[in-house]
Amino acid sequence: MAPVSELTVGQVAMRSGVAVSALHFYEARGLIRSHRTAGNQRRYGRDVLRRVAIIRVAQDVGISLAEIAAALQSLPEGRTPTREDWQLLSTAWRDSLDQKISQLKKLRDGLTDCIGCGCMSIDKCPLRNKEDRLGREGTGARRLVLPSARSQGEGARRADEGRR
Repeated sequence: MAPVSELTVGQVAMRSGVAVSALHFYEARGLIRSHRTAGNQRRYGRDVLRRVAIIRVAQDVGISLAEIAAALQSLPEGRTPTREDWQLLSTAWRDSLDQKISQLKKLRDGLTDCIGCGCMSIDKCPLRNKEDRLGREGTGARRLVLPSARSQGEGARRADEGRR
């Protein structure tokens, strides 16, 4: 028996472990493609199995669908992605992930510095009160509160008291 060259959406779902609704979503986003039979049924080329595998791995490591779509656009349509294709895609994603990791480390270190300080001083802490413009203008915070804003705030306070 010759291998099947086209797969139904149910076959792709079963073989890839991805829900039919997810396949429809991927298709709507341009990540995978199908064509319609004379009976208006979706049919996928066998290459879609490898593409879905790539999508799932990329999503698992935090690559956005937009980044995945852009990367898959670089692959020839109708051809099963190769090891070389994967190498190109994963190398580009690795650079993006390295940047995200660097940003997260900065965020973590800033939070650690703040926790280590223990002061949580609103008027002096460079993390909590960054670029304190009001502080440079004098002592204490000053904001213009318009009468309409004041009355709206009063109404919200009364509503909160009513819920207690």
